[in-house]
Amino acid sequence: MNNLTETSRKNSFSLTTPLYYVNGLPHIGSAYTTMVADAIARWHRLQGKDVILVTGSDEHGQKIQRTAESLGLPPQKHCDGIVAKFQELWEKLDIQYDRFIRTTAAKHEAIVREFFQRVKANGDIYLAQQQGWYCVACEEFKEEKDITEDGYCLIHPNQKVEWRDEENYFFRLSRYQQALEKLYEENPHFIQPESRRNEVINFVKQGLKDFSISRINVSWGFPVPDNPQHTIYVWFDALLGYVTALLEESDEPTLANATKKWYPFDLHLIGKDILRFHAVYWPAMLMSANLPLPRQVFGHGFLTKDGKKMGKSVGNTLDPFELVAKYGTDAVRYYFLKEIELGEDGDFNEVRFVNTVNADLADDLGNLLNRSLGMLNKYCKQGVPTFTGKDIPDDNEIKIMGMSLADKLVSVYQNYQLSSACREILNLIKTCNRYIDEKKPWSLFKQGEQQEVEKILYVVLESVRFAAFHLAPIIPNISNKIYHQLGYSLDFNQKDLGKKINLSSHGQWGILPLNQDLPKAEPVFAKLALPVTNN
Repeated sequence: MNNLTETSRKNSFSLTTPLYYVNGLPHIGSAYTTMVADAIARWHRLQGKDVILVTGSDEHGQKIQRTAESLGLPPQKHCDGIVAKFQELWEKLDIQYDRFIRTTAAKHEAIVREFFQRVKANGDIYLAQQQGWYCVACEEFKEEKDITEDGYCLIHPNQKVEWRDEENYFFRLSRYQQALEKLYEENPHFIQPESRRNEVINFVKQGLKDFSISRINVSWGFPVPDNPQHTIYVWFDALLGYVTALLEESDEPTLANATKKWYPFDLHLIGKDILRFHAVYWPAMLMSANLPLPRQVFGHGFLTKDGKKMGKSVGNTLDPFELVAKYGTDAVRYYFLKEIELGEDGDFNEVRFVNTVNADLADDLGNLLNRSLGMLNKYCKQGVPTFTGKDIPDDNEIKIMGMSLADKLVSVYQNYQLSSACREILNLIKTCNRYIDEKKPWSLFKQGEQQEVEKILYVVLESVRFAAFHLAPIIPNISNKIYHQLGYSLDFNQKDLGKKINLSSHGQWGILPLNQDLPKAEPVFAKLALPVTNN
């Protein structure tokens, strides 16, 4: 990459969710990944960066073909219906994606064909016989250790594996063993978190085998160039969707056009179940095609419900549509991004969900704003003198805490520690609530200590503003309500906001102009009712 391109990339950030497989309706797992990606993208936008968030749908393969047949639908119609539900859910969750790529797009076929030919010309594709047990749900051949004694896939225990003996095209993955090991050693941040990195390193150390990149007797997919009896394997096709998504609408579908601006990606955010495809197969494929590698692959953990793995057979699935309809977007975003440490497995419990968001968003954050504005209107009827953080003594405990937290939050967000960001910000808010109780501005007012009252209220209200700004990537609508009640007209759902406001000030503690009439306090988050149980 030349220096000019590298310089321009410093003020940009490109990231992807997986391209979700449309065999069924979107579930809470895909919603979680997308909420995390959206929060990361929003934070980078608030830093004034150019950001592109890619999401989309993976629509080919035998699994889709069979599902559509079982429903009596053409595969494309089945895909269209499922894709519409993904797009509907992303809208309900306030996901600000920039590109939604579908692997059935005509431009995508052109990119796949060019990539296939480039890899083939490099000597990395060959024709050979493939024999073994195949899981249609996984869309891959399985080793004996990955199959139960009675012939079921360990990942899909309801799916019996099928014996295949067929001619396939293969990709020479084994050729890239040393190159991948060198990549992991020289760039330890390429795979995160550390536990995922260790998994991949151990897998690669066992020795890489070439993998098949075509199927026969599968019509739903792109035909192999020069041999239409074969269909390109769904993963070889789907991973390239990230690249196709970068094409501008007027661009001819070529790899050169697709990789001219946003490529390579700064982050692929995925579930740990597809880590091998993104951290082993994908970089090897890119090496073969002489394309730059993504900067990072981050594999997050799995979600459980009430401590148990979710599944239809167990009857404990969690419908993201129902969850948002019942509790609201910001509550859902806050719980999953705060309560689950990114990279670790996480659990959803409805009672804990309600108690968490009520305590943090209603009792702590919302109540602090409400009571502070109420006291401001009650004790400062003659108008509030002009205050900024400079007028607050440097030894004020809240000022010290806010000033030190500003830089810390930048580091936390840069490392995708959304849970830590929430905890740090809520700690400031809790401290402010205690600060009011200890300082007792109502008593100081009666004693005629007007200036001291005003400083206390400034410190607290500025901390609420500071919290709202830094929580905006996670709970944008609540942050909007807080900012509006503090006299601002900003909209945190505006994508180019970071280029319109002075972020060097908004991200710091001590900028609130309090010499203005503020609207009457209104709740920014209504407390949720606990779920009714039969016990």
